[in-house]
Amino acid sequence: MALAPAETRDPALGQRIASGLVLAILACASVLAGGIWLAGALFLVLVLAAREWARLAGPLSEAARACLLLAPVLAGGAALAALTEGHAGLALLVLVTAPLLAAGIAALVPHGRPHRTAAGIPYLAAPCASLLWLREDPRFGAEVVLWLLLVVAATDTAAYAVGRLIGGARLAPRISPGKTWAGFAGGTALAILLGGAGGVALGWSFPLAALLACMLALSAQGGDLFESWLKRRIGVKDSGALLPGHGGILDRIDGLLVAALLLALLLAISA
Repeated sequence: MALAPAETRDPALGQRIASGLVLAILACASVLAGGIWLAGALFLVLVLAAREWARLAGPLSEAARACLLLAPVLAGGAALAALTEGHAGLALLVLVTAPLLAAGIAALVPHGRPHRTAAGIPYLAAPCASLLWLREDPRFGAEVVLWLLLVVAATDTAAYAVGRLIGGARLAPRISPGKTWAGFAGGTALAILLGGAGGVALGWSFPLAALLACMLALSAQGGDLFESWLKRRIGVKDSGALLPGHGGILDRIDGLLVAALLLALLLAISA
């Protein structure tokens, strides 16, 4: 496999840092506020992400694109509303049944995409609902969600920095030519260190927190590769142009989507 040269200069680095700091402040403030404030922020993110999800499907009829956009927005909105009222069971019921309903409706639309329409709900709506559930459940709360954000941010930052500084063998050249094995290892390592230390602050043992952080780091990087694959299929570099230096909203939250859903599932099983 060809080795990638190290790249240390990024013309958009200033924009990336500035927009990243703004997003981090808004995200932390929303998590700390919780309740309707976090639900509203998550719904806004869901709407923006669903627009990009529909765009990444490539050329479609207006009706088929509407199905792709509305399925996660409506299901996610209903789940978020149920969670703000304390009905976690109802939110789960919505998220489990909505994909079947969405696929059925898309099948009736000319040139609809039933499988992709259904997939938008677990990919977009379920992670947003998972974040609100984690925040509002008294067993977890804001601390656990902030810990998750720390792990994902550490993964993204270290993977980007180490990949550019060291270069080396490409991780998945056909999917995302810029990602390297060095970046993959660096992102995972920093997530383990910070996640383990942060977990101790939450009262967890370091080995348990580090193991959980490792799983989340791997899932986050898998989510990043999945979104890169979606973009590669239709030949675009970014999912959108909303965030200076980052691209679209999906480019920023692709890893968090998978990690949030995984953490919610693991904690729901173990709680």
